[in-house]
Amino acid sequence: QVQLVESGGGLVQPGESLRLSCAASGIIFSIYTMGWYRQAPGKQRELVAAVSSGYDTKYLESVKGRFTISRDNAKNTVYLQMSSLKPEDTAVYYCNAKHYYSDYVLQDYWGRGTQVTVSS
Repeated sequence: QVQLVESGGGLVQPGESLRLSCAASGIIFSIYTMGWYRQAPGKQRELVAAVSSGYDTKYLESVKGRFTISRDNAKNTVYLQMSSLKPEDTAVYYCNAKHYYSDYVLQDYWGRGTQVTVSS
């Protein structure tokens, strides 16, 4: 059974930092592209950051320079270090695991999400 379990969300003030973690089980973690998505109320879910099995990374333009995604294959865990948080970063953050074959997504798994609220 595949599980992606997020942790580390919470309420912070603007300018503060948070680190999200996502622990995966039931998959061969090292071959998956791991990503963090977010969804704010009334908005579509969007990709925040992703790291491939080859450690290539990509980021949403609005978080570049503030957020860093990393993975630890030995711990089957992906992290999202978020700094200089802004109120517009407020959302539910979801962990995602995708297994690609060429450009095709063979498997796609989601966590349940963790709330991040940035407010003074």
